[in-house]
Amino acid sequence: LTGEGFEVSTAGDGARALAMLSEAATATATRPARAFAVAIVDVTMPGISGLEVLGKIAAEHAPTAVIMLTGYGTIEGAVAAVRAGAVDFLIKPVVDTELRLALQRALRQSALAAENAALKAQLATRFGLDTIVGQDARMAKMYDLVEAVAPTKTTLLMMGESGTGKSLIARAIHQHSPRANKAYVELACGSIPETLLESELFGHVKGAFTGAHTDKVGKFLAADGGTLFLDEINSASPAMQLKLLRVLQDRKFEPVGSNQTIEVDVRVILAGNQPLEDLVAKGLFRQDLYYRINVVRVDLPPLRERLSDIPLLAEHFLRQHSAAVGRAIVAISPEAMDVLRRYPWPGNVRELSNVIERACVLTRSGTIKPEDLPGHVLAGRAVTHAGGAGLGGVGSGLAEREVIDHEHPPLGRILPGGMPLAPGRAMPLDAAMREPEKRIILDALASSGWNKAQAAERLGINRTTLYKKMKALGIDPRGGDGATSAAG
Repeated sequence: LTGEGFEVSTAGDGARALAMLSEAATATATRPARAFAVAIVDVTMPGISGLEVLGKIAAEHAPTAVIMLTGYGTIEGAVAAVRAGAVDFLIKPVVDTELRLALQRALRQSALAAENAALKAQLATRFGLDTIVGQDARMAKMYDLVEAVAPTKTTLLMMGESGTGKSLIARAIHQHSPRANKAYVELACGSIPETLLESELFGHVKGAFTGAHTDKVGKFLAADGGTLFLDEINSASPAMQLKLLRVLQDRKFEPVGSNQTIEVDVRVILAGNQPLEDLVAKGLFRQDLYYRINVVRVDLPPLRERLSDIPLLAEHFLRQHSAAVGRAIVAISPEAMDVLRRYPWPGNVRELSNVIERACVLTRSGTIKPEDLPGHVLAGRAVTHAGGAGLGGVGSGLAEREVIDHEHPPLGRILPGGMPLAPGRAMPLDAAMREPEKRIILDALASSGWNKAQAAERLGINRTTLYKKMKALGIDPRGGDGATSAAG
C-alpha cells in the first residue's frame, strides 16, 4: 500500500488501532486533527475482535471506512460485517486487484462521510441558537424557552410579524433536537392556493384529481421522524383547520384520493403573523385547533421594539453579506447606524438584512455610510401598501405611514398620479391609496422580473394576497400592455 502512494500506519491489535484513531482525531499544538480514511481490519485478532473494532469505528469515527479481512470467509460473516458498517469483506490471501478495488470504494465512502459531517457542521453553525442575535430581555427569555423545548416533541406556536425570524428559530429548534439528523420540512400555508394545500400537506394518489398523474408524497410524510414547520397558519381555511386538528391530535391522515391511513412521527412547529386570539373571537379560526397548537408559545417582538439589537444585527449581517459578496467592508459609520436606529423596520429583521446586503453591494468604500442606504430608510418612513399594514405584516403599530419613493425624500400626502393634495381638500381614502399601491406593486414586480413569489416577499405579503390585489388593481399578471400603461 505504501508503494501505491498511501500513508500507512499499522497496529498489532484492536485496542491499539482504536487508540491510534483517537490520537489522530485529536488536535494538538503542533498538529491539526485528522482522520484515517480507511481501516483494514482482520476479523480474528487478540483481545478485541474485528467486528467489535468495526462497531466502535462506526460509532466514534464515522468518516473512516472499514474493509474486513478473514481467512475463514462465510456468507453469514460477510453479511454480519456489512450490516455492521463494513464497506467490503475480503478473503485471505488477498488478491492485489481486489484490494485496490476495495480501497477505491472505501475511499469514496470515506469522502462522502467526511462531506456529510462537514455539511452537518455547517447546518449547526448556520441554524444554531448562536445565530439568533439579540440582547433584548424578551429575546433572552425566548432563548431560554427554545432551549427548554427543543429536546421535546411538544408542539410549538410562534407568533410575530413577518420577518421577525420565525423560520430561523424553527430551524434552530430542529437542529438542537434529537431529530436533527432527520428531515426538516417547511411550508408557508399562505403561499399555496387552498385547492392545493391539502395535497401539499397530505399528498395524493394517482388519479385523485385532474392533473394528478403520479402519486405525491405530502409534507407530513416527508417530515416523518423529523420536524414540520407550518408558517402563516392563520391563513388556513376552516376546512383545512379541521383536517389539521385531526392530524395534530392523532398523527394520522389519508392522502387525497386514498382510503389508506398513514401514521407519522412528526414534531410540528407552527407560526402566524396575525393574532390568533382575534381570529378566534371573529370566528375565523377554530377554537379547538387554537387550544391544540397553543401548547408552548413563543412571541417574537418586532424589531422596532428591540432598538438595542439593531447595531448587533446590523454588524452580524455586515459580516455575513460582505463575505458573501467578496468585499472587505469592515464597519458601519456612526451616522449610518443612527439612520438604522431611527427607521421603524416594518419588514423587521428580514428587511434589515436586505438593507445591509444592498449596502454591501453598492458601497464604494470599506465603511457603509448613510448614502449607501435606500432613500426610504434615510427618510425614516416605511413604504407601505393600502390597508395600513407595513411590509412587516398586520399590526405594525406605526403612528405615521406615508407612501414614498425608494430613492427620494418623502412626498407627504399625494393624489392618484402623484399630485400633491392641496390644503383643505379631501377625497375617499380608497381612491387616494389605489394609485400609489398600484405603483408600489408594479415596482416590486418589475424589480423581481415579474416573479410573483419574489415580488410578494419584497412586499411582505403572501402570494395569494398579491394575486388578489393585482386583479383588483387591473394589473396584467403576464406583465403585458396593461402593466406597462399602468406604470406609465
